[in-house]
Amino acid sequence: MNKSLTRSIGFWLLPVLSLITTGVGWWFISGQIASMTDALLNGTATGVEVYVGQSLVVVGAALLGTGILGILLTFALTAAQGLVHSMRPVLVEPIDWAAVSENGSDAEIADAGIPDAEEKAGEAETEDAGPDQKGSSGSIATATKISVR
Repeated sequence: MNKSLTRSIGFWLLPVLSLITTGVGWWFISGQIASMTDALLNGTATGVEVYVGQSLVVVGAALLGTGILGILLTFALTAAQGLVHSMRPVLVEPIDWAAVSENGSDAEIADAGIPDAEEKAGEAETEDAGPDQKGSSGSIATATKISVR
């Protein structure tokens, strides 16, 4: 894994949004249960307070559970990241430019018998696709003779 977990925006959104969701869920639950309890104990409870309050408590419980699940998922991701071995950088020896310049210049290295790409392309165009040609129909010699319209 090249990217650190703590450098990921998605990772930081998970605990922040989980804490916000947990707080909103707790606020829904505590507020509705407190108002329902007061109304029921005073004997002034209406159907709206009781039945709508129960629905809001269920919504608050779902938000609270989702927030807690997100917090636990944050802990699990952090623990899993600690278990995964990170890629260690490969140590490369520095280039000795003095040794390269002693061997010759770039022009001498280029003339060392390595054919250019243009020479290879010219040879491929002059090849004849005869009956003794072995290989697929996608060879260079065949592919250069196909015209695309």
